[in-house]
Amino acid sequence: MKIAVDAMGGDNAPNAVIEGALLAASAVASDTILVLVGQEEPIKRFFSSADMIPSNIEIVHATQVIGMHEHPVKTLPAKPDSSISVGYKMLKSGEVQAFCSAGNTGAMMVAAMFSVQAIAGISRPAIISFVPKLDGRMGIILDVGANTDCKPEHLLQFGEIGAIFCQYYFGIAKPKVALLNLGEEPTKGNLISQSAHKLMSENSKINFVGNIEGRDLFNEKADVIVCDGFVGNIVIKMAESYYEILHQKRFKDAFFDNFNFESIGGSPILGINGNVVIGHGISNGLAIKNMILMTERMTSHNIPAHIRETLANV
Repeated sequence: MKIAVDAMGGDNAPNAVIEGALLAASAVASDTILVLVGQEEPIKRFFSSADMIPSNIEIVHATQVIGMHEHPVKTLPAKPDSSISVGYKMLKSGEVQAFCSAGNTGAMMVAAMFSVQAIAGISRPAIISFVPKLDGRMGIILDVGANTDCKPEHLLQFGEIGAIFCQYYFGIAKPKVALLNLGEEPTKGNLISQSAHKLMSENSKINFVGNIEGRDLFNEKADVIVCDGFVGNIVIKMAESYYEILHQKRFKDAFFDNFNFESIGGSPILGINGNVVIGHGISNGLAIKNMILMTERMTSHNIPAHIRETLANV
């Protein structure tokens, strides 16, 4: 397996990315190769000499960099040799089996749609985030930022692809899918939520358990929590603040350690023809390492293929 890693992605690139790649190089499977994509000179300068590069790390030169705040639609065509563009080219051609980046999230999403593209039948690819459960398990929430405005059918599809992910990534035979709402009753919420509830309750492809409220995020009621990207992004950013506040208060607990983005590493994009994970822009070496390990695990489970197969059978 080859995993392309955007060496220029993130606020602390390339040093934090290279540090993370070095940490991951000794933790990945023996047949996994990490391909650092970016400007060769600063990458090799970090290593000091080519002799210091581990045998399972390669470097692919990309002359351009897409900044964290650049407009993706305008910037991608203007920078065809950016690390993001080159990484996706390698993924599309099959040179690598996965791509991960802590760079510009918008550019990662737009580039995905123009390169590997959405899986046939997927109207809106989604970004997922992991949700720790009080019983020690993990669930997911989607979307968390890619789609701030959604139609009911988009929310239904998030539930479908989220369930497929949990089935193969976590090994949950029949994942429980819930709609995040301001009340448990089917008539609660806005018109989109009410319509989505009806669609999901009538869909036999998912194990829909109804609406859940914010207080149920971390209990056993649902494995897959569905919402639009506006709500989802607020939820995960608030969860990250829990860890930061407790850390400042010198309170340590294994459950709340799961709220530390560094321990999770990244957020997979579901619904595209490729294994892609987006990391946090402020990622340090540890976060990059865990982003790479998550990408390896996702790729080993071949999640896009399972989504394609399921949709084709339907």
